[in-house]
Amino acid sequence: MKPFTYERPKDIASAIKAMRANPAAKFLAGGTNLLDLMKSEIEHPPHLVDIGRLPLAAIENTRDGGLRIGAMTTNTQVASDARVRSLYPVLAQAIVSGGSAQLRNKATTGGNLMQRTRCAYFYDTAKPCNKRLPGSGCAALGGLNRNSAIFGTSDACIATNPSDMAVALAALDARIETLTAEGATRSLAVADMHRLPGDTPEIETELKSGELITSVIIPPAPPGGQIYRKVRDRASYAGALVSVAAVGGRVAWGGVALKPWRAEKTEAALVAGIEIPEAVGAELATAEPRGANSFKITLIGRLTAAALGETLAGRRA
Repeated sequence: MKPFTYERPKDIASAIKAMRANPAAKFLAGGTNLLDLMKSEIEHPPHLVDIGRLPLAAIENTRDGGLRIGAMTTNTQVASDARVRSLYPVLAQAIVSGGSAQLRNKATTGGNLMQRTRCAYFYDTAKPCNKRLPGSGCAALGGLNRNSAIFGTSDACIATNPSDMAVALAALDARIETLTAEGATRSLAVADMHRLPGDTPEIETELKSGELITSVIIPPAPPGGQIYRKVRDRASYAGALVSVAAVGGRVAWGGVALKPWRAEKTEAALVAGIEIPEAVGAELATAEPRGANSFKITLIGRLTAAALGETLAGRRA
């Protein structure tokens, strides 16, 4: 690990000031992803701004009947909250399906949204990766790409986003609230926070340098059932081959793109009264598999049809 400096600000204003003074610095929350990346010589921040003690760990009711979840709430805190479990079970299910209990006790809401891909070539510094070293190439294109994306890919990157929580939040139409390095507040949909790779896969989110996620806002729960389903190679502590968050007629997919993928064509088809299998097929028709990952099309299709059959009682799956 390369040398770095460290500070622990006592308030949000001091944290923003620290980032403004050192644009190359990184926020340190739970550290479950960033510290691993530093140890693996993938991330080399010269300075860490530890936000672990900032007052951002509350879960509060909003005036319209939704929830505001502080960015420093732990995954365990969110998944075990009675309001989350009763109003947003899809979110609790998604979080619990993620890492181990030990990781969930440490990982934060904001950090979960900011975690980077688990692509094996991204972690292997002996292999080319445009996310790690722009312009070096993408080893996954002609390599072991069974776990790679089938939507929103480019010739520069076919990695996937690893977050289960983000998929559920995207289906819930959640938004993030942020504070920029200049002190301005911003709001952005979770579904729009992550960028597709295009020609710049190293730019992963729409957040600006030094911008701090302060909270996640979930609107009131919509009608219909909620469910999160995940298929993985082993029964626990593994990333998704594919996953689906179904919230009524809303559908978000994980394990298929570099961001939580809202299946908008499927949603529109359901609104139009099209039966579930055909509605799911409308989105699948746009998939772009890369050889070894073509099985994901059938897998996510069947998983989604089953999930929608539960959330949309009476509709044929």
